[in-house]
Amino acid sequence: MSKLIGRSDADVLLVIDVQRDFCPGGSLPVPGGDEVAPLISRLAQAFDHVVMTQDWHPPDHASFASSHPGRKPFEEIDLPYGRQILWPDHCVQGAGGADFHPALDIPHAALVLRKGHRRDIDSYSAFFENDRRTPTGLCGYLRERGFARVVLTGLALDVCVRWTAEDAKRLGFSVAVVEDACRALGLAGSTSAWNSFREIGVDRFATADIL
Repeated sequence: MSKLIGRSDADVLLVIDVQRDFCPGGSLPVPGGDEVAPLISRLAQAFDHVVMTQDWHPPDHASFASSHPGRKPFEEIDLPYGRQILWPDHCVQGAGGADFHPALDIPHAALVLRKGHRRDIDSYSAFFENDRRTPTGLCGYLRERGFARVVLTGLALDVCVRWTAEDAKRLGFSVAVVEDACRALGLAGSTSAWNSFREIGVDRFATADIL
C-alpha cells in the first residue's frame, strides 16, 4: 500500500463510534477515548471523503445486561446469532451518551451510518451485523462512490475498529488503521487486534504519516 494521500478520490476516512458513552465519564468508557477526538478532527482535514459511524441502540437492546434479568455487564450469553458479551446500557437512541464527542468536528463528513439499531442483534462492524450476514449498506455505498482504500480511526480498537477492518479487508478494500487515532478497551484486546491486522495485511500508520 502506498503512502496515504487523503485527497485521493480512492481514499475514505472511516471514523468509528467516537461518542460520549465510549469516553471517560460515559457508561462504557474506553481508556483515553476522549484523546482521539481532537486528533481525528485534525486528521479529517487531510481527507476529502469522510464517513462516521454511530452506535445507536434502542433502550431494550439485546446486548444490554439490563435486558436479561439476573445478568451483569461483561457476562457472556448465547443469542440466536452466537455468543454475545452483555454491555452496560450505552449509546441509547436520542440520549446524550449517544452524541459524538464535542471535540469531534468534521463538518464535511458525507455520511453518518448508525449501527446497532436492530433490537435483537448487536453490530460491531460497520459493514455487517453480528450475525456476519446482514449488511449495513456501507459496502455498497463505498463501492458506488468508487473508494478503494479505507483508513480507520476511532473506538474501540479491539472491538468495532477491529471487526470493521477485518470485514473491509475481506470485502476487497485496501485497509489501514491509524494507531494513535484509536484506543482499545483492554491491552490484551489491543495486542490481539494488531496481531490479526498483521496476519491479514492491514496497514498500520500514525497521524504523522498523513499530516
